[in-house]
Amino acid sequence: MTVGGYQALDEDLKRLKTIERPAVIAAIAEARAHGDLSENAEYHAAKERQGWIEGQIAEIEDRMARAQVIDVSKLSGDQVKFGATVSVVDEDTEEQARYQIVGEHEADVKSGRISISSPIARAMIGKETGDVVEVNTPGGVKAYEIAKVEWV
Repeated sequence: MTVGGYQALDEDLKRLKTIERPAVIAAIAEARAHGDLSENAEYHAAKERQGWIEGQIAEIEDRMARAQVIDVSKLSGDQVKFGATVSVVDEDTEEQARYQIVGEHEADVKSGRISISSPIARAMIGKETGDVVEVNTPGGVKAYEIAKVEWV
């Protein structure tokens, strides 16, 4: 994953531990004060939320422990690799697009970050500026010319 992706996970983990976890503990304590727990919907909802938060914390900690963080600013070259920001031109429509190839969990197409496991990223890996890549899409095969490879 990229440094930015790792930092986003770290911020999410801190938020869960310092804000969400204490808030749900307080909600459980308040619900307990209302008496009979067997018919207390607030208590059951808070316990369910606590389980979800603890699951998220465990998942993020595991992901961070196994992560291989790559500093994209230290990479260079003309070949498309993980972390590269690639400008492409659709051969049919002449539309231009710009994508950064990132890890699966940090992908967000709307902000121009695509997963390394996506079909277009897999097609571009190892290619260089000027190469044409063909991508199988639900609408058929699309061809893209790699216009530029950047390391931002």
